[in-house]
Amino acid sequence: MTRLGQKVALITGSSRGIGAAIAKRFAAEGALVALHGRDTTALSAVRAKIEESGGRVMHVTGDVTQFNDIEAMRGQIEETFGPIDILVANAGGNPTRPNLALEETPELGFRAALEGNLTATFLTLKSVLPSMKRRRTGSIITMSSAAARRPQPGSPLPYATAKAGIELLTQHVAAEVGPFAIRVNCIAPESILTERNQQLIPEAQKGQMIEAHPLKRLGTPEDIAEAALFLGSENASWISGVILDVAGGAVLAR
Repeated sequence: MTRLGQKVALITGSSRGIGAAIAKRFAAEGALVALHGRDTTALSAVRAKIEESGGRVMHVTGDVTQFNDIEAMRGQIEETFGPIDILVANAGGNPTRPNLALEETPELGFRAALEGNLTATFLTLKSVLPSMKRRRTGSIITMSSAAARRPQPGSPLPYATAKAGIELLTQHVAAEVGPFAIRVNCIAPESILTERNQQLIPEAQKGQMIEAHPLKRLGTPEDIAEAALFLGSENASWISGVILDVAGGAVLAR
């Protein structure tokens, strides 16, 4: 039996990396998957992979920092698949380089990090929650980062701040919508070898990073996908308001 049979799942930021891995895993478990991104070529490639495996999938495009765009995407999903049962608010990113002191951090970079991560998550939840509340069902998964869990010099301050805000937002909303039987949880990954990181991180640095993790390896997008599947499924039916570190022990070790 599949764990997400016929559940409608929207995964924002799913044209590649963690989001794409979650989308593929959800589709394999029977979900009707709505991909989201801005790169239509990348979205089409993920969609093709899911369809080759027999999954049901569509894709939408839009700017998740603009509420009207999100509302339009939600309308398209509801028209094709029906109301959203599972939301993975994964879209985000780090627009500033690390190792900047606060006074060296550009204002525009700070604002961009908040907009692209915290505001985007807030607006996506704002769009999806009313239908979930009317139906008194739903599972929401937000995406933080180990950068928000262990403040340290050298980490990108704007990104870490935005992700810390997502964690508080997650727990606030979990308390607010619990009476509607809606669960809201957050995943905080650390050192995930996405396609981009595989290319950008030198092999010597990868070795140093591996040594910083008690489990002596770096994470994969599939590691995060398995955590998302658990939180999105009925296996986690009595879990809400949790910040789940998927970090190879690195957060614990510090």
